[in-house]
Amino acid sequence: MQRAQWTWALAGLVVLIPASAAAEKLVGSVTGFENLTNPVWAEAKDPAKRGYSFRELVPTVPAKYRKLFPHIPKELCLVALAAEPQKASPAVLIRVGGGRTTPVTIAVTPGTKLTFQNTDPFTHRLYVVGLPSFAANDSVKGSTRDWTVPSAGTYEIRDEFAPSLRMWVVAEPNVAAISYPSKKGDFVLTVPVAGAYTVQAYFSGQKVGAPVPAEADGRDLKLAPIAVGSPKKSDEKAD
Repeated sequence: MQRAQWTWALAGLVVLIPASAAAEKLVGSVTGFENLTNPVWAEAKDPAKRGYSFRELVPTVPAKYRKLFPHIPKELCLVALAAEPQKASPAVLIRVGGGRTTPVTIAVTPGTKLTFQNTDPFTHRLYVVGLPSFAANDSVKGSTRDWTVPSAGTYEIRDEFAPSLRMWVVAEPNVAAISYPSKKGDFVLTVPVAGAYTVQAYFSGQKVGAPVPAEADGRDLKLAPIAVGSPKKSDEKAD
C-alpha cells in the first residue's frame, strides 16, 4: 500500500513540474495591409500586357472599397526571427488551386522541403525563376511535387500555364516561427523557447513594415500594431 502511495506521489510531481521548452506566444496585429499591391495587379495595368478589364465605376461606392486589396490570410507572412540560426523547418504542404497557391508568401529555413499539391482539375507547370534545378514540369490533377529549398535567399515560383500564378519563398536561417493574420489583421506567433526575437512581415517576397523586437519570457507577449502599408497619394485624393 505504501509503495502505491509513493507511485502516485511521483506521478503528481511529474505533472506539476513545468516544461522548460514550453512554447511562447507573441500576439499582435497588422495595419495598413489594404494599401499593399500584389505585383501581378501592377503588371496588369501595363497597356502592353493587354490585361485591362473595363468597368464602370459606381459613384455611390466609396473609393476605398473600389480598389484591390490582398487576401492577407495567405499573402502576408509574419515571421519570428531568432538571434541564432534554426534547424530546418518541418515539411510544408503548398496547395496549388484556383489560380493561386496557398500560401502565396512563406518564410522557411534553408533545407526545408516544400510539397506542391495540384488541387485543380487541370495541369500546372511550376518552376522557380532562374533556378534550373526546379524547371517547369507537368503536375497533373491531384499530383504532388517536392522541392527542398537549397540556400538563403528569395525564390519566385511561377506557372507556365497560368502566368498570373506567382509565389514567393523567403529562405532565412533564423526563422523560428511563422503565422498568417486573420482578415482583420490579428495574428499569433508561437515561438519554441523563451528568448529574443525580431518580428518581420513579408509580402510578395519582400519585407514590409519595420522589424519589431520581442522578448519572450514565459508569458504571452502583446506586440504593438505593425504598420505594413501606407496610403498612396492617389488614394488619399480619391477619398
